[in-house]
Amino acid sequence: MPVNSFEHYPMSWKPDKRALKRPFYQSIASLLEQDIVNGFLASGTKLPPQRELADFLDLNFTTITRAYTLCERKGLIYAVMGSGTFVSPNAARSIAISANETTSWIDLGFVASFEQTNEIVAEAIQKVTEKKYLNQLLNYNDPTGIPHQKTAGLNWMEPFGIRADQEHTTIVSGAQNALAITLTALFEPGHRIATDLYTFSNFIELAKMLHIQLIPIPGDECGMLPHELEKQCSQVDIHGIFLMPSCGNPTTVMISDFRKRELAEVIRRYSLILIEDDVHAFLTAGIISDYEQPMFNLVPEQSVYICGTSKSICSGLRVAYMVYGDPLRKKILQAIFNVNVKTSSLDAEVVTELILSGKAQEIVSHKKQLAQSTNDLYLEYFPLQKNVGHPLSFYRWLPIEGRTDGLQLETDLKKHGVRVFHSDRFLSGQTTPEKYLRIALSSTNSLEELKMGLNILKQYTE
Repeated sequence: MPVNSFEHYPMSWKPDKRALKRPFYQSIASLLEQDIVNGFLASGTKLPPQRELADFLDLNFTTITRAYTLCERKGLIYAVMGSGTFVSPNAARSIAISANETTSWIDLGFVASFEQTNEIVAEAIQKVTEKKYLNQLLNYNDPTGIPHQKTAGLNWMEPFGIRADQEHTTIVSGAQNALAITLTALFEPGHRIATDLYTFSNFIELAKMLHIQLIPIPGDECGMLPHELEKQCSQVDIHGIFLMPSCGNPTTVMISDFRKRELAEVIRRYSLILIEDDVHAFLTAGIISDYEQPMFNLVPEQSVYICGTSKSICSGLRVAYMVYGDPLRKKILQAIFNVNVKTSSLDAEVVTELILSGKAQEIVSHKKQLAQSTNDLYLEYFPLQKNVGHPLSFYRWLPIEGRTDGLQLETDLKKHGVRVFHSDRFLSGQTTPEKYLRIALSSTNSLEELKMGLNILKQYTE
């Protein structure tokens, strides 16, 4: 190979030329993947420009392009037009959280929804099967929701402060489905969405799949910092913002109404699309004195409001309500028809039955009581966390010290009989020196089982 001037040139990534084998593009892609997996390239690292790397390796520009494309398809890196190529957050592993494992440990990781109330749901299902119009729930009609089901949904959201009409309301297959529809409809690969530094891990995975870049914004006990959001918006082109105002997942932070108004000003100024995941509104409205209204009311024309019923009513029915501004309506409806065709009218009817009969409120009341009991128990083991975050959250955010490898910590705790999730799973961008565990309080079968899990966790973290 000819000698070039790049041997001592500062580059963020210099693959070992001696390790290259034919075909070169596959070899380069493999070396890049190895360095990402082994932690030599942190998430968010800007990779060398393709032409610069080609000159350094004395290879054709097209070879580097093919290598980068291969890694991009694997979700390891993403390209932003005019800015460069970057290592994706959590590129080396999936951080999606689900309950698909058969476990022998106490689950303090996956956040269920106090499934003890599902007996009430089963009774509602029986009533729905006896309805005279049952056959009408089994066809393709009303793809965005049957009118009376939408009316029930709007009534359900009214105490949360939502004022909307059926034309701008759609029933979809759960909050995660609503997020997928929103990103598919309103964003393109390479677009940027501002998020909290720690945010919903399945949203991170969804953005990764769609090659959408998440921009982490610092926050405090009142939520995302408006001046930090404005700072980022003034420096790079940001297209949207994702927030969970009622109870942030995983931090349990509630955005104060004063902070909501400050953020809304920035959102309007920079024409951001607001994605408001308000799955915990049922825990907040009417209970938290500082809660006045959802952010949707402050910027309705550029917002998508998502109200899932998985935590409030029943996780297995997969029903959520989407409310959106008129400028967004056409694109969202097109995405719904292409992605869903329609949401199950049978599932939506069960939720409608629960709402109209008053049983949904009975379920919520019972879940609030369980949440209070589990939070009280948690504070017995970790009293320093008192008055931090939402008082009735289904999970807590526990600071830890001295353990930096999140995956190893999760593995160790499983060996001790407890599953938890480390804060690394929830990072939307760069790493931080602070480390946490998200502790689910709503997934055990009893308070006694939760007590056993917290006791193990307390001993391990001391």
